[in-house]
Amino acid sequence: QVQLVESGGGLVQAGGSLRLSCAASGRTFSSYGMGWFRQAPGKEREFVSTISWSGGSTYYADSVKGRFTISRDNAKNTGYLQMNSLKPEDTAVYYCAAARSWYGSSWKFDYTYAYWGQGTQVTVSS
Repeated sequence: QVQLVESGGGLVQAGGSLRLSCAASGRTFSSYGMGWFRQAPGKEREFVSTISWSGGSTYYADSVKGRFTISRDNAKNTGYLQMNSLKPEDTAVYYCAAARSWYGSSWKFDYTYAYWGQGTQVTVSS
């Protein structure tokens, strides 16, 4: 079992920045790939970004590429999502998730991730 707790959400003006954190406990964090998803009101949950076990590979949704940066510190059992140049359309509940493995591009699908945090709200005002 892996327990995940997100933090760092809040209210920010368009163009601002936030850094989300995902603290993991339980099994060895470094054994899991870590992803971020988000869900806006009335919309389906969507992939944002993911990072491999060692941090050597990162992937981003086109909508956040160039603005968001995913990272991890396995020594601290924590993952991060640095969000810059935020837009109102980034408003959503952001979830971190852990995956024991993936194949091909399955990292973009939520069913790949077995463990999920409770989510943190990000609101971007215009």
